[in-house]
Amino acid sequence: MLDHVIRDATVVDGTGAPGRRADVGIRDGRIAVIGTVSEPSRTSEDATGLVLAPGFVDPHTHYDAQLFWDPYATPSLNHGVTTVAGGNCGFTLAPLNPERPEDADYTRRMMSRVEGMSLVALEEGAPWNWHTFGEYLDALEGRIAVNAGFMVGHCALRRYVMGADAVGGKPTGEQLARMLTLFHEAMDAGAWGLSTTQSSTHSDGDGQPVASRHAGPDELLALSRAVGEHEGTQIEAIVAGCLDQFSDAEIDLFAEMSAAAGRPLNWNVLTIDAAVPERVPRQLLASERARKAGGRVVALTMPILTPMNMSLGTFCALNLIPGWGPVLALPVPERIARLRDADVRAEMLRRAGSKEAGVFRRLAHFGRYVIGDTYSAANEGLTGRVVGDIAAERGQEPFECLVEICAADELRTVLWPMPSDNDPDSWSLRAETWQHPDVLLGGSDAGAHLDRMCGAPYTTRFLGDCLRGRKLVTLERAVRMLTDDPARLFGLRGRGRVAEGFHADLVLFDPERIDAGKATLVHDLPGDSPRLDSKAIGVRAVWVNGVEVIRDDTVTGAVPGKVLRSGRDTRTVSTR
Repeated sequence: MLDHVIRDATVVDGTGAPGRRADVGIRDGRIAVIGTVSEPSRTSEDATGLVLAPGFVDPHTHYDAQLFWDPYATPSLNHGVTTVAGGNCGFTLAPLNPERPEDADYTRRMMSRVEGMSLVALEEGAPWNWHTFGEYLDALEGRIAVNAGFMVGHCALRRYVMGADAVGGKPTGEQLARMLTLFHEAMDAGAWGLSTTQSSTHSDGDGQPVASRHAGPDELLALSRAVGEHEGTQIEAIVAGCLDQFSDAEIDLFAEMSAAAGRPLNWNVLTIDAAVPERVPRQLLASERARKAGGRVVALTMPILTPMNMSLGTFCALNLIPGWGPVLALPVPERIARLRDADVRAEMLRRAGSKEAGVFRRLAHFGRYVIGDTYSAANEGLTGRVVGDIAAERGQEPFECLVEICAADELRTVLWPMPSDNDPDSWSLRAETWQHPDVLLGGSDAGAHLDRMCGAPYTTRFLGDCLRGRKLVTLERAVRMLTDDPARLFGLRGRGRVAEGFHADLVLFDPERIDAGKATLVHDLPGDSPRLDSKAIGVRAVWVNGVEVIRDDTVTGAVPGKVLRSGRDTRTVSTR
């Protein structure tokens, strides 16, 4: 007897093949039959007019901590994501050195600063009862509703072995050997591979460059070679040029790391903007050089414009504009005084528009900002209005106007920048870039920057766009890009397709309604901390390993997810 039958659905199986009407029967967590099902089942449902697709695979998340207080990985699960890759950007919660209990506090403060996670939620929401990476994985086993795999963070490896010297120091030969031993132990326990960062925007809770930024090429290549000694593994890496354009040295480093491992290396995130036409070919040069060297470098890119808010009151991307950090770090009264100084504003705008600002130049179009939540009588009625329009009414420059609005709220005002790359040429360039064999959809950062951005709903928003919006790709190809493509990159065994014998990770949705709701701020984290959430529209149900976990945007309470371990749940993916 089957456990459940989904009858008369339009099955879009993830391979890119045309959708077809069929029944799908589930037994013991796997897809048992596709076609006309006559075998009896415990339960069934009519899916006429609905699309049944494989569960979506998000290749870049930071759910490492959130899964302890939110086993459903919301809102990703609501939006059809059944498998997440965590432990990215060089940051993981394990391993932790048992001889230095203070390392847990250091890690929490680092994650709060660099990934925008609530420090209170980190302190209160996770048990922090592990030391080894394997113990961390075991702590999640049996208690999550999604499937989750995790890279090992380079920063944690360095901190475990080198202590405080991990920031600023170089490992001795003995320390590097200990780091490699620790790394092999994590891989044996099921880690998916290595994640590391050299990004200039990544600083720890003390404001210092995170540990992996102090690693030289020899250390990175030694760890890369270690990756290649384990089955079903990967590398994920970030460098400064990921935000704008790679240097020659960064391109060579990516190619050498992938070739040394004999494994794919993915990076986050390829920003596509027709106003900067040289960026895409420059960034994809890393893939070209890697192929020649025997490796493979894959760029992640988002198929939507991610809702993201800003503030002059709390740490956000504005702090990363060169020269802005010292001003925005001042106490609020002093910060307001400095921001009201015309000479200070002029210098800040000059720095924001300079070449050194890189991709952050786009944040300086203050006339295009929309006012979000306000907190003073002086700002009543401004929510939803464009700063440029308000500035014109007041006879002010846009940045001056924005400062005065924020000052009236003691800098608590929520600001929503309108994207500068939402033009037809940029969307045409995106569609062209998606065709590249070393470009993969992803980069949501779900689980991070919780009150600043909401990338998790990229799956449903993209499908809605494909069906009723710009229609840049077909539904069948869009589903493949969200399912089979990332599953194949990670070598997931039996996932990413609607196929007999595969795990029953499935999403059932209405093609006439599929979409994501507006990003809204909610306070549902431990300690009443805020985050941005987005409702899933048109998603009828989601199954993980054959068990229903979402019905009409509501979690069912089931936790059938698996901690996916390298080798057992992943196979080695060739770089050829």
